[in-house]
This record gives sequence, C-alpha cells and structure tokens, in this order.
Amino acid sequence: MGQNRQVRYDHLKLLCDSSLIFPTDLASFLELLRLNGDAAYVLVLAFAASHSLLLTLFAGYASSSGALNLGALIVVVWTGSFLGDAIRFWIGRRFKNQWLSPFPRLLRTSQTVVQLVDRYYVWLILFHRYAHGIRGVAGFAYGMSRLPWPTFLVFNFVAAGLWSGVVLSVGHAFGQVSEKLMSDAFSGFGVFMLIVFLVLSWILSRKLERVAKQS
Repeated sequence: MGQNRQVRYDHLKLLCDSSLIFPTDLASFLELLRLNGDAAYVLVLAFAASHSLLLTLFAGYASSSGALNLGALIVVVWTGSFLGDAIRFWIGRRFKNQWLSPFPRLLRTSQTVVQLVDRYYVWLILFHRYAHGIRGVAGFAYGMSRLPWPTFLVFNFVAAGLWSGVVLSVGHAFGQVSEKLMSDAFSGFGVFMLIVFLVLSWILSRKLERVAKQS
C-alpha cells in the first residue's frame, strides 16, 4: 500500500514538473515565469527594445498575478525602449538610409517620418511607439533627420517612460479584472479573454498606424 502511494506521488510530481517545463495552461505558464524571473526580465528587455506592444501588455498581465514585479518591469521596459531607439538613432545618423535600400517599404516609411520630424518631432517621439507601422523604423528616421542628439535623448527618455507605464498598467489592470471574473475552474476562459485582449490591442495599433500615415 505504501509503495503504491509513493508511486502515485512520484507520478503526480512528474506531471507537475512537466507542466512547468511545457506549460499547458495559463497558470502553469505564469508559474514558469515566476520561477525564471531573471530570464523573463531579460526577454522583456529585448522585446521592449523593439517596442513589442503585445509582449509588454502580457508582461503587465503577468505582474497582476505576482509572476513578475510591476515596478521592476517598468524599469526594464523603460530601459529597453529607450536603448532600442537610441541605437536606431545612432544607426540612422551613421549610415543614413543606404542600408534600407533592400527594404522599400521600410525606406518609404522612414522617409515619411523624416519629412515630418522638423515640424512634429515632439509628438512623433512621444507617440510613435503606439503605431504598429512606424514604431520599428522611427528611430532610424530621427537619426537621418537634422534632429540634435541631446533633444532626441531627452524626449526619447520621457517617451520611453510614458510608454512603459501606460502599456504595463493596462496589462496589469486587465489581469486584475480578469482574475476577479474567473476561478481556477474557468482558467480556460481566462486564456480566451487574454487572447481577445491581445487581438484587440493589435487591431488598435493597426488603426493608429493608418492614422499616422494619413496625418
């Protein structure tokens, strides 16, 4: 009897361990993030450098469950977003648009941003992170323009902080609301709601992109 109980315990422990290695539900995935926090923060830093809206929203969502720390996330995302555009600015200032020739769409977008920089650089730097089509190339365009380094760095620092605070707070707030609406028995519904939330966020970013192109 004791041996059978030990076998069942070992089997249950193996299932729990495997769910952390290959998470099959949201709770297991959040637990995996909690147990590997350092690696998770490094990953968030890397994606924040590219202004990944969806991953940053999910990071905020994960902080609502305690899997990640919201304060640490704000610092990490702020740093990654600031450094990402600073590096892109340097590349644009150093190499201009020559290296974008093989990518016509990116070249056209960057040229459009360059034309708007002189008049609207404050608004562009503050809000380009939210528009899907330009957030990846705007940093290069600022470097190609006549925008001075000090001016760019100041506004880029402020914009990165605002973006990290806003996006992470939205994800965190959604996590808190969804937690109140579901129990463990309805964790599948929570996953569905998270997917809906991320899809709606992506649609919003596409609409912002079209607005930016029309302005």
